[in-house]
This record gives sequence, structure tokens and C-alpha cells, in this order.
Amino acid sequence: GAAGYLPEERQITTKEQLLDEMCATLGGRAAEDVFLGRISTGAMNDLERVTKQSYGMIAYLGMSDALPNLCYYNSDENLFNKPYSEQTAVLIDEEVRRMIKEQYNRAKEILSEHRDGHQQLAQLLIDKEVIFAEDVEGIFGKRPWTSRSDEIMAAKQKEDDLEKESVKKERKKKRAPKNKEGENQLSFEHSIEK
Repeated sequence: GAAGYLPEERQITTKEQLLDEMCATLGGRAAEDVFLGRISTGAMNDLERVTKQSYGMIAYLGMSDALPNLCYYNSDENLFNKPYSEQTAVLIDEEVRRMIKEQYNRAKEILSEHRDGHQQLAQLLIDKEVIFAEDVEGIFGKRPWTSRSDEIMAAKQKEDDLEKESVKKERKKKRAPKNKEGENQLSFEHSIEK
């Protein structure tokens, strides 16, 4: 299985968003497990990413139930010195394993829940070789949230609509009959209405 990532502009990221990213990143490995019954070496980079991310969440961001609100990062320390005990190191390792296992199992559950849709998607890929977002939506339905690309397209559409409206007003203004003083009557009447 292959997993793709779309960048998203965010200033602050919640724990839930980070866990969702981990779950999605583990989706390729989970798909191999669920649909093929075996795993391959293809997920090495994904595993590296989620391992680093979970260590960061636990040891630096305080996003662990067992070690809440603690940050073991110290920019003054030598990289080879850990600012915590061996007992804490063991606890951090256990938390990392737990977090990754939970997200891996979550990915497998989601894939299993939508097994039929994935079978349809696989067949569509075999038939068409190239699929689009509309094809995926036709199988799984629309996402329950607005995607970043939809937000960008909506903003662009709004900008285009405002530009068209501005051009219309300008054309209307130019075509309006002039009064004795040569002023645009429509503009004058429009300003009185306001």
C-alpha cells in the first residue's frame, strides 16, 4: 500500500491532528496487513516518521497520558545527555509503542470497515489506470470536512466573483447617461440612494 500526504498550512497543531497524521501515515502498512495478509519493506520511511513523531509528542510536547505536560527538550544540553532517568526513558519507549500500536490498529479498523470500497477502488484503478477525486467520492462519499484544496478553490471563486462584480459596476458606470454638468447620473443617483 502507498500513502500520500498533502501539506496543510497550520500554525498550531492539536494532539488529535497529530494522531490522525500518524494513523494516515501507517495506512500503507495497515493496508498490506489487512488486504494481503502480509507486510513488506515498503513502510520503512512511514515507520521512521511515526516513531520520530510519537517521541516528539511524548518527550517534547507533553502529549502523553503517562507523562503529561512535561518537556524533556533542553537546547542547552549536549545531544548525548538525556535530561531524564533510565526509568523515564523506559516509560517514554513504552508510551511510543502504545501510541503507534493504537494508531496502527485504528488504521486497520478504518480499512476493514471500508473493505468493499477499497475493493471497488482497486478495480477502478485496474480498469481506468488513473482516477480522480470524483471517483473516490463516488465510492466513499464526500469527506465530512472541508479539504484544504476546497478552501483554496472557494477563496479563489470568491475573489473571482468580487472581480467580476467590480468590472460590472465599472461598465455600468461608463454606460450611464451624463447630466448637464457631464457627471454620470447613475453614480449621482446611486450616491443619493445611499
